Parts: sequence; C-alpha cells; structure tokens
Amino acid sequence: MFRKVGKKYMETALIKLIAVGLVVGIIIALTAPGMVPLVSIFGDLFVRALKGVAPVLVFVLVMNAMAQKNADASASMRPIVRLYIFATFFASLVAVAYSFAFPTTLHLQLADAKLTPPSGILEVLHNLVLNVVDNPIHAIANANYIGILAWGVLTGVALHSASDSTKQTLNDFAKAVTKLVQWVIRLAPFGIMGLVADAIGTNGAEAIMGYFHLLAVLLGAFFSVALIMNPLIVYMHIHRNPYPLVLTTLRESGIYAFFTRSSAANIPVNMDLCERLGLNKDTYSISIPLGATINMSGAAITIAVLSLACAHTLGIDVDLPTALLLCIIATVGACGASGVAGGSLLLIPVACSSFGISNDIAMQVVGVGFIIGVLQDSCETALNSSSDVLFTATAELTQKAKEGTLTEADLVAKN
Repeated sequence: MFRKVGKKYMETALIKLIAVGLVVGIIIALTAPGMVPLVSIFGDLFVRALKGVAPVLVFVLVMNAMAQKNADASASMRPIVRLYIFATFFASLVAVAYSFAFPTTLHLQLADAKLTPPSGILEVLHNLVLNVVDNPIHAIANANYIGILAWGVLTGVALHSASDSTKQTLNDFAKAVTKLVQWVIRLAPFGIMGLVADAIGTNGAEAIMGYFHLLAVLLGAFFSVALIMNPLIVYMHIHRNPYPLVLTTLRESGIYAFFTRSSAANIPVNMDLCERLGLNKDTYSISIPLGATINMSGAAITIAVLSLACAHTLGIDVDLPTALLLCIIATVGACGASGVAGGSLLLIPVACSSFGISNDIAMQVVGVGFIIGVLQDSCETALNSSSDVLFTATAELTQKAKEGTLTEADLVAKN
C-alpha cells in the first residue's frame, strides 16, 4: 500500500501537490492552531534543507560548467547579465512612479532588532569585493554566494584543461548533487504546508492592517513589474506572446519563492525549471546562482518605495533628478542585497542617506519593513527568483526567435 501511495505521489505533478499542501496548511492554522508548532517543523526542515544543499549545488555546478564550458556559453552570459541589470533599474523606476502617485505616510516606531546596516553604497561595494575573496570553505558554510561563484568559476577554469576522465568524474558528481536536490524539492508540499500554517498562525492578518496603504503600493509595483514590465521586456526580445513563459516562471518558481522567502534557497527549484524548459545547462548553471545575487527587481522596489515613504513622512520634497539618483542607488543596493528573507531591508538606510535622512530614522523604516514583511518579502522574493529563470530563458530564446525556430512549446516547462 505504501509503495502504491509513494508511486502515486511521485507521478503527480508537483504544483498540484503544493496546492494541496497550501490548503492543508491554511486549514490547520485556522481550525487547529495548537498543531501549528508541530506542523511548522516541516517548513523549517524544508527551508533548512534547501539552504543547506544550495551552496554546495551552486559551487559544484558552476565549477563543472566552467570546466566543461565552451565559447557559446560564455557569449550567452552577456545578454543575461544585461537583462538582469536593466530589469532591476526599470523596476526601481516603477517603484518611484507608484510612490509619487500614491504617497505614503508612515507611523514610525523604533525597531526592536539591533541591526547594523551598511553606511553607504561604497560600503556595499566594498563588502561585495571582500566577499569575492572569502575563504571558499567559509563561503560555502555561510552561503556567501558571491564568494561561491567566484571560487567556482576560478576552480572550473583551472580544471578546464584537465583530462577527460577528470571532467567526467566532475560531471557525474554534479549529477549526483542535482539528484539529491531533486529529492529535497519533492518534499516541497510538506514544507509549504508547514510554512503556510506557521505564517498564518503566528502573524495573522492584523499584523499588517495598520500598514495596508504601504503594502498596497509595494504589491502594486511588484505585480506591475511581474505582469506588465517583464512581459514587455521579453516581448521586445522574442517578438512572441510572452505570457506563457512569464506565467510558467511565476507558477513554477515564484510560488516556491513566495513561501521560502529566499532567492538562495530557491536556486535548486530554478535549476530544475530551466532543465524542463530545455535551456542550456552550461549557461543556466551560472546565470541562476548569479541571478540570485544580482537580479533583484523586488529588492529595488522595496528599497525605493520605503525610502520615498520615509521622505514623504518627513516632508522632504523629492524632485525628478533626485528620484533618478534613488533608482541608481536602489539598483546598486539591490545587487548587494542578501539572498535570504528580509535581505533588502538593511539596504534602506543607504537609500535614505541620499535624502539626508539620519540612520536612526532610517532604522525605524527598517522596522516597518519587518512588520509588513509577511507579504512584502514573500512577493519580493517571488518576483526576484522567477525573473532569474525568465531572463535566462529570454536570452536563449531570443536566438531561436531570430532564426525563426521558436515554438510555443519552448515557452512552457515540461513535467
């Protein structure tokens, strides 16, 4: 009997199982709150497992990709990076437009958490450079993805001239790690059940009611970027209806990221989605971890909206040139945001400093960010992570569009 149930479970589409886990988690939170602490363990275990295996996966796959890479893979990375940066900048423009159209006044309170944000963009860049040369063991242990990427690339380049047998062994090891990650991902329905039950049971809707206006502005910007701006960018490249691909990435990457609230933890999910989209593994094994580090449209939106809300609360008049400068700061700051839950909030003081706002006041805005983080951070991460796959696919499908070989099947993931 258990064998039949297990077989049926493995054969059922994962997205359907996640939907069941979502519903069960909501029911438990609303009808049996006493079970929430027990059920939430599944969510903690799932996220911990993803975060634990993701650094190893990234290092091994990047190292293997660089060792086996060819010239085509190197050339294909350039348009992906351009898409990442441009999309992040345009997302900050959308955020500024929403903030100007719907100005928000905050009821600032002192944040309880003792946080140490960076003092400016130079410090963000300084930290990024230092992370590049971090000890590789330390980088993997502490999920420093900048360092992991750097050492993975360097090690892979060093192994590029290795013997065929060494490369084959490395490739087999990469496949083994990928298989391990697939096993972890298959447990997602139980993890989602625990995460949803814990989120609803612990916070409740009343935790964010006092900041509904701010949250509405943020969500409006997130959805506008996800459903209007990003599809427009994709259409400009492939000249086909972008929504099959956009909705595929939102459904099969964004939903995971919404609940895990971690771009880093969602890397294995995105890798699997890229494979089912039929993308070049030599490319996406590098672009997906890189996207989890620098492709942060959602983070740019959060930084811009909360910073402008603080400025409006203090009565600071923000002109268009200053708003444009804020977009640049938000873009650079977002690229330095951590790929974990709430990682963008500590970059808010950087943007606030461009308005002459003191760090003490800016930290109160960070506190507000944590209050609304139940939905804000989930939607932000969903946008960030789904965009990684979207733009990786867009860059590759652009060439097919130019050759006239792009089909509708290329825009939808295979089960």
